[in-house]
Amino acid sequence: MTSSINNRPKEQKVLIIGGGVIGLCVAYYSLIAGKKVVLIERGPENVDNCSAENAGMVVPSHFVPLAAPGMISLGLRWMLNPESPFSIKLRPNVDMLRWLYLFWKSANKSHVLRSRELIRDLNLQSRELFVELASDGSYALSKNGLLMLCKTSRAFNEESELAEDAKELGLDIELCDAKRLAEIDPAIEMNVQGAVWFKQDCHMNPGAFLSQLKEKVIKMGGDIYYNLSAEKFIFESGRARSLECLQINKDTDSTSVQVIDADQFVIAGGSWSANLASSLGLKLPLMAGKGYSMTLTEPVQLPSICSILNEARVAVTPFNGSLRFAGTMELGDNDLKVNSRRVNGILKSIPKYFPQFQKNDFSGIKQWSGLRPCSPDGLPYIGPAGPSSKGVFIATGHAMMGLSLGPVTGKLMADIICGNVNKFDLKTMSPSRFC
Repeated sequence: MTSSINNRPKEQKVLIIGGGVIGLCVAYYSLIAGKKVVLIERGPENVDNCSAENAGMVVPSHFVPLAAPGMISLGLRWMLNPESPFSIKLRPNVDMLRWLYLFWKSANKSHVLRSRELIRDLNLQSRELFVELASDGSYALSKNGLLMLCKTSRAFNEESELAEDAKELGLDIELCDAKRLAEIDPAIEMNVQGAVWFKQDCHMNPGAFLSQLKEKVIKMGGDIYYNLSAEKFIFESGRARSLECLQINKDTDSTSVQVIDADQFVIAGGSWSANLASSLGLKLPLMAGKGYSMTLTEPVQLPSICSILNEARVAVTPFNGSLRFAGTMELGDNDLKVNSRRVNGILKSIPKYFPQFQKNDFSGIKQWSGLRPCSPDGLPYIGPAGPSSKGVFIATGHAMMGLSLGPVTGKLMADIICGNVNKFDLKTMSPSRFC
């Protein structure tokens, strides 16, 4: 059957596929640009997705892409430890082998030097947009920075060297010893050698941010539909005109076909984006990176500044009296099954940095998992799907920076679909750059 979604006066309509932070930001800025917006989400309403339960950080500090020197050797070493922050579920799969090869080609110093200013600028622009979005009081944005906490002298020395690069890039940072850390955040006891304080980073409750953004989209006239799985595009005269979807009825366990017309389409489906891109003939290198989070509603201590436990690769975020711990990167596993060994690695690391916390503090706490869409060079995919897929655009591949880069991606995509000029190097982020 044909959906009632189409029963509207003819006007410029953009259909956005994916209801996470990227999809909602694209919807918001497309509405501001004067587009009629329809957003579809494959899952049901009010179900936590990767955007809602992440660490909630805005990170100008993260200017080094995932593909960086030393990551391959570090990953191989960590793979031997089932409780390490990183693993790859190797499979005899052509797409995985291609992704790993492209990652290997990108993991070098020249790539970092070419990419770091772009990543910095994207994050700083996104930070400005987060501040603007929070100006109406719809959600709380804490603008007091991020602490990169180092347990060992070696890690502190390495982070101090990275801090010099941050200074060269114009970021506001401070090297802190243990005494200085106690002054900055006396609410929590820390057992560390020192930290780098990235003062322009921010944090928030990501679920609250998504809720208010969804409300804004609806109030501005956007339509959001759930339980719709995008299947294939329908082309006319070389341009995408419709999208065929499966409507999933959870109550009757049945499906029906919906065909939605639009003038432009944006694929923002996170780790599932590659499947839809392949229907266009675009082999989009994309790997799901599973991560976990756990949130204490009554923590024994509550820091005021978010942090990353450096050696453990664990993010720590306070909001609304709660404290969230998030971490690990399990590449190549597209299911949401919780790996108890990886979670155990997170829980064992926390008391080493925050001695007032114990592993049993997390007994009975929900262990959440989500999938981050990772490109092999650590840069997002933002732009047209390709010359043979006119009218279709892609916004995904943000890895751990999906929330942080959400607003700037939405603004960029609205500019692209409207034909506006912007200051960023779109060729570097082109979805077809590996073709």
